[in-house]
Amino acid sequence: MKAIVLCGGMSQLQMVKELKNRGIISILADINPNAPAVKYADIFYKVSTLDIDGIRNVAVKENVDFILSVCADQMLLVAAQLSEELGLPCYIDYQTAKNVSSKEYMKRIFMENGIPTAKYIVADKMAIDDISGLKWPLIVKPVDCYSSKGVKKVTNEKELFSAFKDAVTYSRTNTAIVEEYVSGEELSVDYYIENGQAKMMCCRILDKIPEGNGFIICRGRYPAPLSEMLNSKIADVGQKIADAFCLKDTPMLVQMKVNGNDVRVIEFCARTGGGIKYRLMPHVTGFDVVKAVLDLTLGEKPHYNGHHLKKFIIDEFLYCYPGTLDHLEGFDELLSDGVIAHYDQFKANGSVFDTIESSGNRVAYFSVEADTMEELKKKHHLAENRVKAVTKEGKDLIRHDIIKFKPYGI
Repeated sequence: MKAIVLCGGMSQLQMVKELKNRGIISILADINPNAPAVKYADIFYKVSTLDIDGIRNVAVKENVDFILSVCADQMLLVAAQLSEELGLPCYIDYQTAKNVSSKEYMKRIFMENGIPTAKYIVADKMAIDDISGLKWPLIVKPVDCYSSKGVKKVTNEKELFSAFKDAVTYSRTNTAIVEEYVSGEELSVDYYIENGQAKMMCCRILDKIPEGNGFIICRGRYPAPLSEMLNSKIADVGQKIADAFCLKDTPMLVQMKVNGNDVRVIEFCARTGGGIKYRLMPHVTGFDVVKAVLDLTLGEKPHYNGHHLKKFIIDEFLYCYPGTLDHLEGFDELLSDGVIAHYDQFKANGSVFDTIESSGNRVAYFSVEADTMEELKKKHHLAENRVKAVTKEGKDLIRHDIIKFKPYGI
């Protein structure tokens, strides 16, 4: 058997490894020949994963048995479209993939089905009268993009028009959403939809880089300390989304804001979570969502048994000042000393850093794990002071000012 894996990031690397474990030939498609998964794949094609014609040509040439996507909204759409066109199995049909990949459609279905979300408008051109029914501040985002690209918070008309102009350039349909800003803690909630039932697996607090108007994640804190009432509301929201979008057997990631007992959905997708979720999910739930995607594609029905790890975990995502990376320092020693539980280097040595525009600008991450909050704080403090991303001249590029320990609370 042969399978195309779309994109070559760390999450996709896990899929390539899983294919190897099952004796399935992995064909990796990515525009970046230096992507982490490239050297592990059996066959590599340098082609954009958004190039429908290019991926189709690879699929036909290699006579593949299926096309796989994990951890990326738009890749899921490509996989579903070509799978349907070529008669290949996919855990989600093309129409559903379109529905869950379009923020415009998504918001409309939220409103029609009583799923709490922010008021919004969708437009391809910006006129001030269009937002007369919305309260400032506002959020501007492309309707079909990911990794926080083109997402801005604005407080006045000048910022609005500038952000809107940028957002539509990121959109393949040249449209953007403008919505009311919702205050509160942001949660990343992973569900598994099994026979139409939404099972909440993992809920984390997400922290963002404090500077600027962007929404770039710098930290994830597990578990989010939910009251019984909030836990019930979040479980109910997940089920409403599954019902509204007719989801039957699929992973699902939902981003939401919580303020007191008020819950508002930002967006969602029928996919596994990105970033380091490929490691976090099996660790804290005992359920491997990457394997689950492959199982579903092969016609099997994975089962989630409701396991939750009783630990405190902080995943710290690291960003850099401008400069050229020569090597990382401190990570292996911290791992050996038991201070950090895991780390990954996202950017290869020799990578050049400039501005921080999206989560794709991360140089690395480390994970700290503990039984108590005091132990977690101590380990985090040791790690934040010892990790380095060093230039040839010996300069540390890491933005240590972004690395902060935050006590849990909502």
